[in-house]
Amino acid sequence: MKFRNDNDTTYSLDTMKPGSVPCAAMADVATRWVKVLDQTRCIGCHACTTACKSENEVPIGVTRTYVKSVDVGTFPQARRAFQVTRCNQCDDAPCVEACPTGAMYRRPDGIVDFDKRVCIGCKACMAACPYDAIFINPEDHSAEKCNFCAHRLDLGLEPACVVVCPAEAIVVGDLHDPTSKVAALVQRSPVAVRRPEKETRPGVFYRGADLSTLDPLGADRPAGGLYAWAGQGPKSPRQVAAGHPHGHNSSAAAIVSYDVAHEAPWGWRVSLYTWTKGIASGAYLAPLALVLAGKLAWSSALFRWAGPAVALALLVVTGALLVWDLKHPWRFWMLFVRPQWRSWLVRGGVAITAYGAALIAALCAGAAGSVGAQEVVAGFALPLAALAAAYTAYLFAQARARDLWQSQLLAPHLLVQALMVGASALLLVGIGTGIAHRGLGELLAATAALHLVMVAGEAMPKHPTAHAHLAVEEMIRGRFAAFFWTGLALGALAISAPWTGAVGAAAALLGIAAHKHAYVQAGQAVPLA
Repeated sequence: MKFRNDNDTTYSLDTMKPGSVPCAAMADVATRWVKVLDQTRCIGCHACTTACKSENEVPIGVTRTYVKSVDVGTFPQARRAFQVTRCNQCDDAPCVEACPTGAMYRRPDGIVDFDKRVCIGCKACMAACPYDAIFINPEDHSAEKCNFCAHRLDLGLEPACVVVCPAEAIVVGDLHDPTSKVAALVQRSPVAVRRPEKETRPGVFYRGADLSTLDPLGADRPAGGLYAWAGQGPKSPRQVAAGHPHGHNSSAAAIVSYDVAHEAPWGWRVSLYTWTKGIASGAYLAPLALVLAGKLAWSSALFRWAGPAVALALLVVTGALLVWDLKHPWRFWMLFVRPQWRSWLVRGGVAITAYGAALIAALCAGAAGSVGAQEVVAGFALPLAALAAAYTAYLFAQARARDLWQSQLLAPHLLVQALMVGASALLLVGIGTGIAHRGLGELLAATAALHLVMVAGEAMPKHPTAHAHLAVEEMIRGRFAAFFWTGLALGALAISAPWTGAVGAAAALLGIAAHKHAYVQAGQAVPLA
């Protein structure tokens, strides 16, 4: 079998240099491409970064791979440790599961690749990746990352970073080929992977890497955000710090000396969408709960038209926010024509669409004055409204990187919040139109009290991981504390709704909006790389 390099030099299997890759024709169904990054050899020259940019035409400001450096120890016993950072080519890739259109996919040979033609720019893959390896290309607005230079591997060539590395610190090959150098390194020498607790089974292995570089919380962040080469400038609320002042896990003093800026993928539009979706769900659920409790008649104006109308209006706003947040908003239809059903973006989109249809049916039944029709529609609309309220918990859970969102309380909490804001919105509408019902104020007070209890349950206990703990710290003491405590205070004021009416209702709506923004942003505030 013959192979060739970039210069079209041909050589046989026996004369190939260690670490070179076999031709794609040699691969079989058992092929598993992996990389070993030998940090005992890495000199931090960044040649891999520049070669990758040149080969893959990566724009300035984003990078598929870069070399992070950490200064370890104290003078005079100090050294600089490097870590080559890139996509980990996971066997169980969270980005593939979260992608709603299959734009992120795993090839039979183990490479996680991407298809920009069907990317809608939802950033679900970015939120899901535990390694912060995916970015939105600012020129074509699609998600991309390291893909092992798959186009080169398919031609029998080595990836650009392997070719250019002067220290031969990057080795690529087939893990299932016992004669390959990567197989020997992985199976016969100590290697590590990043964040093994996420159970993604990475295909990138590190040899001789310092813990302070592998662990994103293992090194302190320089005061003022200054690094060895340049200052990163003032940090925006969405920019994720390179380290954390309370996240020091290394046995020796360590401080980040070079890193790249990372931003939280989901901004205020996602925070706002969770709020409008809560109102859309709760505006139907709240009066239905009163009807089922015997406190409100099926024929009441509150249930017959006010609830469904408010819910439908806010559902339209929710859909608009979701589409607006896409980097390719005109491709939103791909969610329906080529759905990847494991993604909760797809499932949620279907739930919202079905719920919208149920609300239209509820308005028609109410206009016809048919109680029987309203009861039948309620049988369908009730589970759809509950699913529309709670599915975000499962969407956030697919963001496996974000430990704060891995909470079993989140789904029921979202349901409670939906009832709270739904009752608030209808109370304001009812006061304005003269159809207000005291039961709404009572429901609002009860759900507001339960909301405060659940917030305490999420924020106060000792959290199972450092990432979850630091996210809570950012929420209650850090950059998002103003939103959190404002939301908490307004939520407490909402308990007075049976007596204060519109004041309590307005407080509930604003309080939940503030709380959701703090929660969504704090969950993304802890560094992953």
